[in-house]
Amino acid sequence: VSAKGLTESVHSFVIKRGFDRGVSVGNTLLDAYAKGGERGVAVARKIFDQIVDKDRVSYNSIMSVYAQNGMSNEAFDVFRILVNDKVVTFNSITLSTVLLAASHSGALRIGKCIHDQVIRMGLEDDVIVGTSIIDMYCKCGRVETARKAFDRMKNKNVRSWTAMIAGYGMHGHADKALELFPAMIDSGVRPNYITFVSVLAACSHAGLHVQGWRWFNAMKGRFGVEPGLEHYGCMVDLLSRAGFLQRAYDLIQTMKMKPDSIIWSSLLAACRIHKNVELAEISVARLFELDPSNCGYYMLLSHIYADAGRWKDVERVRMVMKNRGLVKPPGFSLLELNGEVHMFLIGDEEHPQRDKIYEFLEELNQKLLEAGYVSNTASVCHDVDEEEKEMTLRVHSEKLAVAFGIMNTVPGSTVSVVKNLRVCSDCHSVIKLISKIVDREFVVRDAKRFHHFKDGFCSCGDYW
Repeated sequence: VSAKGLTESVHSFVIKRGFDRGVSVGNTLLDAYAKGGERGVAVARKIFDQIVDKDRVSYNSIMSVYAQNGMSNEAFDVFRILVNDKVVTFNSITLSTVLLAASHSGALRIGKCIHDQVIRMGLEDDVIVGTSIIDMYCKCGRVETARKAFDRMKNKNVRSWTAMIAGYGMHGHADKALELFPAMIDSGVRPNYITFVSVLAACSHAGLHVQGWRWFNAMKGRFGVEPGLEHYGCMVDLLSRAGFLQRAYDLIQTMKMKPDSIIWSSLLAACRIHKNVELAEISVARLFELDPSNCGYYMLLSHIYADAGRWKDVERVRMVMKNRGLVKPPGFSLLELNGEVHMFLIGDEEHPQRDKIYEFLEELNQKLLEAGYVSNTASVCHDVDEEEKEMTLRVHSEKLAVAFGIMNTVPGSTVSVVKNLRVCSDCHSVIKLISKIVDREFVVRDAKRFHHFKDGFCSCGDYW
């Protein structure tokens, strides 16, 4: 019996025996359904609602379910209910859970409010809460604020140091990450498996292949940490980013464990940047074996063929996708305003400010054209004419979020956006230009990394 099946069987038994309204049993079931996906979340909420005398664990558990499944607004709603509860009080675990939800959605204002509450409760020295604060600020695009919180911590453990190193790495500040890492060792804190993932990822994002190799080779010999899939993944990404695709492929061939989809997808993404069709076909063959239902790999291969002018192969890949019923997962972008997280979909028709957003985008598009913008329609794989492709690009979710942010925030302030997928090349070019046109900084967190757009440039160096 699978873990999922066992959970459901036990749940059925509990209902039959009439134990489902008890707080202890209910809390246990909440935890069991925490990682059950969309259906698991719905069942967990039903269990939570049925618990008669909810305690702190009940609230913490359902908030954790929401936070782990990317449903930040729902987690915040439960926290508000808890705050107004006259009987149950919250604790450090509650605050850490809300901070996790804030970090997932980029809800900086809510994260700051929780940080203020931590200070009022005298929990700044709690290493778990302190680490959660660092993680929240890093993932909300405020890495320097995270560093201030880190420096104020009296007690730091390996997770605290690793969170700060990872934060610098994801924002492209490899120099600061590599300064902090030796300081961690000198303080007597021994780096672990995850620490080295963060260090190598920082090297990868900055293209520091010499330093990357140095720490990769030191892992086992000096620190006794056996390299795993994540470390090899960072090294493959690092070599690929530097243009050493054959060396990256050779490294994969020497691995003691079977390469996973993350490793092969890193090589595949680099093949598009460096236009290596041969290695792309090798990579995608492995990916189709490991994860045949992942639409992203088919899309990426299609783009690689399109860049090479191999249109028959583009059509062949698209037909395979169609025959297998594969559909690209919907992209969405999040932006927090006044404590509320706004979600935007491509061509969004539901947002209350829809008309104003599209009107503003039209005005902005004229300024973009005057600045020399040419739409990258190659990223749109549809059997439609160029004009329709351009219209599709104009309403991508990240552009809608950026427009909404400009319209509703103070001129000169930073606009932060969270994208669930990799930001497309056209949106990347557009946001770079917008940052120069409106003289604003935009911080976009996508599925790959953080992008800091300012004065017409991006911190990623146009490689992501």
